Amino acid sequence: MSNTFLGMPSLPVFGGGNLHASEPFPAAAHRELGNTSLRANLGHATHTIRDKRLRVVAEVPDWEAMRSAGAAIKESVMARLPELLEQFEANFTARGGMIHWARDAQEANEIITGLIRATGETEVVKVKSMATQEIGLNEYLQGQGIAAVETDLAELIVQLDHDRPSHILVPAIHKNRGQIREIFLREMDDVDPALTDDPARLAEAARKHLRRKFLAAKVAVSGANFGLADTGTLTVVESEGNGRMCLTLPETLITVMGIEKLLPRFEDLGVFMQLLPRSSTGERMNPYTSLWTGVTPGDGPQNVHLVMLDNGRTAALADIQGRSALHCIRCSACMNVCPVYERTGGHAYGSTYPGPIGAILSPLMTGIKSEENNSLPYASSLCGACFDACPVKINIPEILVHLRGVDVDSRRAKIKVPSQLEMMMKGAEWAFSSGQKLNIVEKGLPLGRLAAGPDKVIRKLPGLAGKWTQSRDIPAPPSQSFRQWWARDHVAPESSPSAGEQA
Repeated sequence: MSNTFLGMPSLPVFGGGNLHASEPFPAAAHRELGNTSLRANLGHATHTIRDKRLRVVAEVPDWEAMRSAGAAIKESVMARLPELLEQFEANFTARGGMIHWARDAQEANEIITGLIRATGETEVVKVKSMATQEIGLNEYLQGQGIAAVETDLAELIVQLDHDRPSHILVPAIHKNRGQIREIFLREMDDVDPALTDDPARLAEAARKHLRRKFLAAKVAVSGANFGLADTGTLTVVESEGNGRMCLTLPETLITVMGIEKLLPRFEDLGVFMQLLPRSSTGERMNPYTSLWTGVTPGDGPQNVHLVMLDNGRTAALADIQGRSALHCIRCSACMNVCPVYERTGGHAYGSTYPGPIGAILSPLMTGIKSEENNSLPYASSLCGACFDACPVKINIPEILVHLRGVDVDSRRAKIKVPSQLEMMMKGAEWAFSSGQKLNIVEKGLPLGRLAAGPDKVIRKLPGLAGKWTQSRDIPAPPSQSFRQWWARDHVAPESSPSAGEQA
């Protein structure tokens, strides 16, 4: 591996795949807010998941210490990433695997397509993978005449409905079981016409549909939750067992993993095997955890490939204030507590990564100057719930504020005429620079005249401030300021004689 792969942060990111939003967040969010079915589905699902998470987290007496341990391990990885990548590559290839380095989505897709074509196959089965969604692999393969079949139940639902995922952990969280039944009846050739919307019956229909795919597949594509540098081992964590089928039955296995997913030692996995299931699905331990190290003759896939993906990660790593976004273990805990995500859904974010983590990760990887993504850091109330929920203590609100500052600076560099906000801030700077100036402002501001009605509230402010009063009322200011009240009702006491004068 060359050091140039990791890194000149100044290099632009090309071929980002599905990291770019198609429209600004405010416009998309406004549209999604009108979808009452979406809001009902999201509200029910996110409340259920986060309530389960709270119960199992409360059982762990050292949960906060474990979060700190996870954050420390991830910080160590970011500080030593070039070294750990070289160590992982040496151990992975020594055990029969083959590594391919991809700078961006286009390069990754071309590599994967070439590997599949070398087998002569035209259909592959897939394990749920955020990295392959990020690069738009399914769409790319379809354009090359190769069918990619999602085997995760929720991913399958989204794929059959020709839709996009809206959640990191539960891609079909925006659909209810009645909608899922209709999708299965419409899209599956081998489904019973009498299928009901009972969850057990829906799962059974999906199993029957997928079983033929598993038994016929010669090639599988997966993601990876973790890569262990000291052994060259890859790890996939999932809840249904479909991933296990993909990882063991086909002859060729192609894994796509972001370069930040490494852990230094096998022992570190113990920390994340406690943090991840509790934070994601509210389970004490994960139902299926698959680990594989290279090739074992006569057992499992005999052609094992790994595509190591950059796609903007080195650009994020170069941002000292934002690089901790790369610590993300894709648990979705931040999304399940976010009031903005709960009301707008994942599609409003436009990128593969929705919710609070997407609001920082996508702009960091594509560059905040991207016209499509520069509104994402504003998709937050900065309530801090995401920081409290994050199992590796990513300070998402702090990074959001940092990225907003970067966005404002980039806009200021392009526009010569100061904006309303800049003029307001300059005025505030002047007013608060001395008590005398503040007194002049207090006497001159006509805020009291803007209040109307018996309740004395301000319902409409002029200019930029009017955006605030579009949805809120402001209590009218008092008739006099504190300084005016003090000057009127308090007289400075006469100076008392000194000790010498008393004598």
